[in-house]
Amino acid sequence: MIEDVTTFVAIAIPAVFAITLHEAAHGYAALAFGDSTAAEQGRLSINPIRHIDPFGTIILPTMLALAGAPVLGWAKPVPVNFNRLRSPRSDMVWVAAAGPAMNMALAFIAAGVFHMAGREPTGWWFFAQMLAINALTINVLLAVFNMIPLPPLDGGRVAVGLLPLGPARRLARVEKYGMFILIGILVVLPWLGDALGVDLNVFGWVVPPIVDAIVEQIARITAPDGF
Repeated sequence: MIEDVTTFVAIAIPAVFAITLHEAAHGYAALAFGDSTAAEQGRLSINPIRHIDPFGTIILPTMLALAGAPVLGWAKPVPVNFNRLRSPRSDMVWVAAAGPAMNMALAFIAAGVFHMAGREPTGWWFFAQMLAINALTINVLLAVFNMIPLPPLDGGRVAVGLLPLGPARRLARVEKYGMFILIGILVVLPWLGDALGVDLNVFGWVVPPIVDAIVEQIARITAPDGF
């Protein structure tokens, strides 16, 4: 029981910080580029309760866990009024990228903590290692997942800001269907594949190898002597 609780806490703490700081980064970036909407609505906060999304934080992770799929989720998006940005189209790219960038920064910090804690891997240092390795993996996973070029994910918003106007408008129109497409990829396709005896876990084909490669590179950069 104690081991189960310890494992849960070692996953939950970095996950909460990763999701919360991801959303806060969007709000602070928007404020820097002229949009104070998040500040006006009290969302410039690291209080996790202010960022909980019933579907993305609770329902979807539960569905994925029950389906045996990788557990992913998100917090309630920080409100951003792109029309209030000084240069809406270009500034949107920076605001959208701020969340994944925060996760990557946290991943580097976590890797450094893991390396330092590994010098004395006993007692609380061992728990610190658990927290750090989970934080490294979770933050890289969130960054990669959110950079999928599908609105309303951050990668979709970045793509809309970078593409020529015509393709950008067509991609932007996908946003209202984006969550349904994600659920189809994450839940429905793997379930259908299991029923047919075919591997249709598209997410599993693409995302974990990318995450593993990035984690390995961060490990080498932060601790080249054997992370």
